[in-house]
Amino acid sequence: MSQGNAADAAPDTPVFEALLTPHRSLGRGGFIVLMTLTSALFIAHGIVFLIAGAWPIFLFFGLDLALLYGAFWLNYRSARAREIVSVSRTLLTVRKIAPSGRSAEHRFNPFWARFHVARHEEIGITGMAVEGEGRRTDVGSFLNPDDRESFAHAFSGALASVKR
Repeated sequence: MSQGNAADAAPDTPVFEALLTPHRSLGRGGFIVLMTLTSALFIAHGIVFLIAGAWPIFLFFGLDLALLYGAFWLNYRSARAREIVSVSRTLLTVRKIAPSGRSAEHRFNPFWARFHVARHEEIGITGMAVEGEGRRTDVGSFLNPDDRESFAHAFSGALASVKR
């Protein structure tokens, strides 16, 4: 996120830009370790059942392993989602990029745009949206609570600075 003084900037120069990405706690290396250990355990237990004559259980272990891999594949695919938020004196843009690569851009006049933050006493920010000119778009729905707080503080400050 970058911020500058809105009064010193040219009208089209962004005074605020943020790239929002979902957080994933397990990186590629951790995933390889997890799958290697899980595969080794499944194979070891599967061989015990195979020797005991319960061969269908070996197949179920393979199915479990395939489902685990599929769940992580879907999780990492959804992590490719991005949102690029930019504020200049003349334009506020929210560009959403889906995991498939499809993108949608929402443009607002920063003087008419309103930033709405929904809060819960215990959880913190539960939702954020930009609204203006009869349109509304959610922002940062995939962020964790700490990142939502940080983004909301920086974004609302930037939006207020361009309105001065």
